[in-house]
Amino acid sequence: MVRGKVDQYLKRAEELRKILDTPKKVKDTSGSKSGGGGGDGDGDDEEDEEKKKREGALGDAILREKPNVKWSDVAGLENAKNALKEAVILPVKFPHLFVGKRKPWKGILLFGPPGTGKSFLAKAVATEANNSTFFSISSSALLSKWLGESEKLVKTLFDMARAERPSIVFIDEIDSLCSARSDNESESSRRVKTEFLVQMNGVGNDSDGILVLAATNIPWQLDTAIRRRFEKRIYIGLPEAPARATMFKIHLGTTPHEITEEQFQELGRRTEGFSGSDISTLVHDAIMQPVRAVQGATHFKRISAPSHEDPNVIVDDMLVPCSPGDAGAIEMDWMDVPGDKLATLKVTYNDFLKSLKNARPTVGKDDTEKQIEWMKEFGQEG
Repeated sequence: MVRGKVDQYLKRAEELRKILDTPKKVKDTSGSKSGGGGGDGDGDDEEDEEKKKREGALGDAILREKPNVKWSDVAGLENAKNALKEAVILPVKFPHLFVGKRKPWKGILLFGPPGTGKSFLAKAVATEANNSTFFSISSSALLSKWLGESEKLVKTLFDMARAERPSIVFIDEIDSLCSARSDNESESSRRVKTEFLVQMNGVGNDSDGILVLAATNIPWQLDTAIRRRFEKRIYIGLPEAPARATMFKIHLGTTPHEITEEQFQELGRRTEGFSGSDISTLVHDAIMQPVRAVQGATHFKRISAPSHEDPNVIVDDMLVPCSPGDAGAIEMDWMDVPGDKLATLKVTYNDFLKSLKNARPTVGKDDTEKQIEWMKEFGQEG
C-alpha cells in the first residue's frame, strides 16, 4: 500500500516537473514577449485581471452625466464656493496663474451638521468643473470583507484619478473610512488608512491635477494625519435668514405660487435653526397643501382660469374647491371632477404657515456648538 502511494506521488511529481520546465511566453518589463518561467506570466495575468475587476467595480463612481446644479443654486456659503473655485475652476481655466510655488489646493474637507448642503455643494462642483473628471464615491464602496482588498481599491481609485486628470475625488462620510487610529482597531483598518495617506500625499505619488474633496458630519473623529492632508477645512453651518429665504425660492422653482418677496423674507426669519434639508422638506409639505385641499373638499365652484394646454387661454367653467356656503358652490366629490376641468391651484403664504406649525429643525444646539468649537480650532467659516 505504501509503495503504491509512493509510485502515485512520484508520477505526479514528474508531471508537475514537466509543466514547470515547459517554456511559456510572458511579458517582460518593456512590454515585449520572451521565453521564461511559466509562474511569473500567470501571476501578472491574474494581477491584471484583478485590477480590471476593481476598476470595473469603481467605474460607477465616475459621473459621466452632470447633476445640473449651478453655483447660483447654492444659497449662501460664499467662502466655501470661492475655495472650491480656487481649487477646481481657476487652475483649469488659467493654468498659467498656477506656476512655481502657487499651486491649487489638493485637499478640501467640508464638515458641518447633517443637511446643510455638503453633498449639494459637491454636485455644484461636478456640474461647474466642465473639463475635470468627477469621481463620487462613498466610504462603504472602498471597504471590502476580503483581506487586503480595501487598500487595493483605494490605490485603484487614485490610479484611475491620475489617468483621467484633471480630476476630483469626492468621498462622502469619510469619517467611516479614516477615523482616528487606536490600539484596538483591526490590522486591515489600519492598512486602509495608511494607503489613503500614501496615495494623497506620499513619496513617489504624483498628486498634481487631483483634488480630494471629502465631507463628514463628525470631523473630530478623523485621524490627525488625515486631517492634515486636507489643507482647507471648511465649516458648512446652518444657513442665515437671507440664505433661508433664497432656499425657499429655489425649492419652489417653477411651482405656481402667490408669495411675495416680503413673505419670502418673513419665512426666512421664521425658520431659525432650520437646515437646508429641513427647508426642502418644509417646502415639499407646503406645495402639497393645495392637493390636500382637493382631496378633502366636498364642494366645488366654477371660475374663469387659464387652460392647462395654453395658459394664455382663459376657460370659464374650471372648478376649484370651496366652502359649502360660497356662492355657486356645487356639492360633489373630487373623484367626480373631470381631470381637465380642475383649475391649477397656486401655493399661498397660508399654505406655508400651515406646514410651519408642524415643522421642527433636525439639528440640535449641542451638535452645532460642537461643530463650531472644532471649526475654531482646526477649520474656517464657510
